[in-house]
Amino acid sequence: MPKLSIIIPNWNQFSLLSTCLKSLMAQTFAGFETIVVDNGSTDGSPESIKSLFPWVRLIELETNTGFATANNIGLEHATGKYIITLNNDTRAEPNWLEELVKPAEDDPQIGMVASRTCIWDNTDIIDTLGGRICRDGMSRGAFRGQSFSSLNLPDLVPILYPSPCAALYRRSMLDEVGFFDDDFFAYAEDTDLGLRARWMGWQAVAATNAIVHHLYSATGGSLSPMKVFLVERNHYWVAVKNFPTNWLILVPFWTIFRFMVQFKSVFAGQGTGEEFQSEINRLALLKATLKGQWQALAGLPGMIGKRKEIMRKRQVDNIQICRLFKQYRLSFHDLFDLR
Repeated sequence: MPKLSIIIPNWNQFSLLSTCLKSLMAQTFAGFETIVVDNGSTDGSPESIKSLFPWVRLIELETNTGFATANNIGLEHATGKYIITLNNDTRAEPNWLEELVKPAEDDPQIGMVASRTCIWDNTDIIDTLGGRICRDGMSRGAFRGQSFSSLNLPDLVPILYPSPCAALYRRSMLDEVGFFDDDFFAYAEDTDLGLRARWMGWQAVAATNAIVHHLYSATGGSLSPMKVFLVERNHYWVAVKNFPTNWLILVPFWTIFRFMVQFKSVFAGQGTGEEFQSEINRLALLKATLKGQWQALAGLPGMIGKRKEIMRKRQVDNIQICRLFKQYRLSFHDLFDLR
């Protein structure tokens, strides 16, 4: 059987991480190594890992380098044919790895495999099943909040890209396209990686029988100023690096339209706007949004340089990518949970 390398970033969440690691101990697939990259935790995570999970390969960092860089550092120590990214706030079903690796073994063109991540206490309610993208670069997991049993989906579902919450990446694909972009720190790094891989012709599927329970945003917070800042900044960088030219030139227009829909959501107290209304420090969230836009502009020269490199190496044309974008397009109403 192929060897798998599981990389788990951790930052001050040992109570969740221990549940995750215990679920790995129960896997029916045995050929894997587990690498935990600790981002300078102060809750005693490293000491507890060494004491309770000595089979884990622990990499201790002095500071919080973010999700992207932690995974990149983990990759440097990984030896597997396939690289598995896994959040510390997850719990895997016993046959998760066995089901996750099957599609990649059956088809060498598949470079990315998503899990069916469900909410923590209900296997039938989907958290993420692959990702979708908006016209301005914002992205989100597909089928979120829907009942899996009502969708009648097959064992394999074509997707645009997987969520790194629980995903498999072919090592040879990463050697070709690179792993996560360190500049992103966290959030949208998965969209960027997935689109870079699609430009190179790699395929992506979701294995619906590979089930992982996820406690959404346990580390970053569902609506923290830091998350708002990173998402606002990084989604522009995704667009600059990866959008076809005819999509990219319309990003300013779609950004204005997104803010209109978002304002409607907040004003009506519907969807994610209800969460914003209940947030005590709304001013901090507004400042984080503006900071994200400013930082996106400041980083524009570097992202343009990265775009040139992606376009130079691409193996598919704009028409094929545009078809993918349209196939997996996410509306702003769905982005903000407006039904």
